[in-house]
Amino acid sequence: MPIATVNPATKELLKNFEAHSDAEIAAKLDLAQRAFEHYRQTSFSERSRWLEKAASILEQEKAEFAKVMTLEMGKTYKSAIAEAEKCALVCRYYAENAAQFLAENYVETDASKSYVKYQPLGIVLAVMPWNFPFWQVFRFAAPALMAGNVGLLKHASNVPQCALAIEKIINRAGFPEGVFQNLFIPGAKIGDLMSDDRIKAATLTGSEPAGMSLAVASGKQIKKTVLELGGSDPFIVLESADLEAAVAVATTARMLNNGQSCIAAKRFIVQEAIADQFEKLLVEKFQALKVGDPMQSDTDVGPLATPDILKELDQQVETCVKAGAKVLIGGQSLADRPGNFFPPTIITDLSPETAIAKEEFFGPVALVFRVPNIDAAIKLANATPFGLGASAWTTNSQEQHRLINEIEAGAVFINGMVKSDPRLPFGGIKRSGYGRELGIQGIHEFVNIKTVWVK
Repeated sequence: MPIATVNPATKELLKNFEAHSDAEIAAKLDLAQRAFEHYRQTSFSERSRWLEKAASILEQEKAEFAKVMTLEMGKTYKSAIAEAEKCALVCRYYAENAAQFLAENYVETDASKSYVKYQPLGIVLAVMPWNFPFWQVFRFAAPALMAGNVGLLKHASNVPQCALAIEKIINRAGFPEGVFQNLFIPGAKIGDLMSDDRIKAATLTGSEPAGMSLAVASGKQIKKTVLELGGSDPFIVLESADLEAAVAVATTARMLNNGQSCIAAKRFIVQEAIADQFEKLLVEKFQALKVGDPMQSDTDVGPLATPDILKELDQQVETCVKAGAKVLIGGQSLADRPGNFFPPTIITDLSPETAIAKEEFFGPVALVFRVPNIDAAIKLANATPFGLGASAWTTNSQEQHRLINEIEAGAVFINGMVKSDPRLPFGGIKRSGYGRELGIQGIHEFVNIKTVWVK
């Protein structure tokens, strides 16, 4: 895939970028290693000051950063503004809390002194996706840099200007040269990078194949990885739920980022007694959404990021119909405009036993399933290879308890939308990956948790 900016709303090629040569990659690795030897000695107060400055830049120039995000991957401009603001939030969170999270923890043993010490690992490679081109990077960079690590960013090939903008923000904030660098490289180069002894760990947010490839390359070198992969998140609505609130959030949760989010609600599992009303209200909500130019303030759903994503979504919906499913609204890509546009779509009457029902739909398509009771709802929610997040709606405390305990996912939200929060760990189980980002757990992923024992 070429490294290029292609406007997904028009399919216009705006700018090409050259991949870094082997010599340039080697020079960046050398610089990163030299930077780490010095940077690891800096104080938390210094790192905090630099990260606070990065947060200020993000806030002050969010309009410009939002334009770059929207131009390159098609998210609505208003959501891109919110993404820049959230990046500032995660920077401030770790600037304020990292020293406490990594403080030496004294434990009483048979030693005169024994404690746990947290030390940085070194160079961490971040392989990042296009769908949240700023947020995914900063939620890695903020804790990693505060821990004393240095970062190399291999961003998605369709958001090169986002990658350059992030590198520039971190440099402008005052971090020493080489602490955070962008790499323009194809995915095929990642295995070679992981074989370099100077790279100590890697994190990836992306597809299952990409995650497996990195895990294999890292496993051969016995290097730590954190993987956040796909999801087919259930959105369970039981009879006691506040139905209007659930439908409103369901619409937002499915259309998040034009439907291109790992934690977007994708499978709507509704108790039979309220299913007719739920479908009726959901259709009304979907009909009211405006599809169009993502730069316009009244646009609700912009284009999909690439033609390939659009083609795959078209094929998935067609497969559903061939399997006997019914399309209540939408269902086909919009051929009346030049970009990668797909309308809000609702599919019902799809057997949960079909292979297509277990796939991830990366676009504005909602699959609605009916179940008789909570037992069937939980069983269907777990009948997927993924386990990222789940949203469940009920006012019954016993049902809430069961949903929290029995749903197989890295996060369960009761009467709310699944979202990432800097204060809470984020990640999945099963084929959605392993490890955690954010919270205190996120900063502990890429440190040496060293036991110290003194007689």
